[in-house]
Amino acid sequence: MPIQVKICGVADAAALDAAVAGEAAWVGFVFFPRSPRDIAPERAAALAARAPARMGKVAVLVDPDDEAVARAVAAGMTALQLHGDEPPARLAALRRFGLELWKAVPVRTRTDVDAARAYRGVADRIVYDAKTPAGTLPGGMGLRFDWRLLDGVAHPLPWLLSGGLDAESLADAVGITAARAVDVSSGVESAPGVKDVDKVAGFLQAAARL
Repeated sequence: MPIQVKICGVADAAALDAAVAGEAAWVGFVFFPRSPRDIAPERAAALAARAPARMGKVAVLVDPDDEAVARAVAAGMTALQLHGDEPPARLAALRRFGLELWKAVPVRTRTDVDAARAYRGVADRIVYDAKTPAGTLPGGMGLRFDWRLLDGVAHPLPWLLSGGLDAESLADAVGITAARAVDVSSGVESAPGVKDVDKVAGFLQAAARL
């Protein structure tokens, strides 16, 4: 089975088209004003409509209220990726919106990895990402955690590896973690929030070789 890739932080047609051409499984749209990748729901809707039906459209949100989730649903998203402090009960409540639910789990220690177990039964996927310093953005900063922390883990759900990935590190990351799905953002950018279509293509080509 090939490595599935999510290109996150897509904000323009060129980046979307590169993700489509390289057969990414998902594209991510960030709905978080503090992020350099923040996108207006109307713009995300136009890009989502441009993507083929086979491609998942993931809204990345941080502790969203119901109104923010409703805007993501209206924009044509197929999944919600929750990147804040959302407890399992919040995900259970969000089931009523009818979208796939992904929960980002920030990782610095093995105990952090184990926190994913709490989301069994309420989330559909886990995204293991690097824990960022207090007061900074919750993701998309190009930080990497020790991939060996995932060695031997009995994962409670299907999962993606995220945090500091790029075309050059992908093979090592997959070799260490046995990940079959990955999430990349800053690793395919020329500057924060600016996707580089050549880097997008290169990352997807690297994934296809694994």
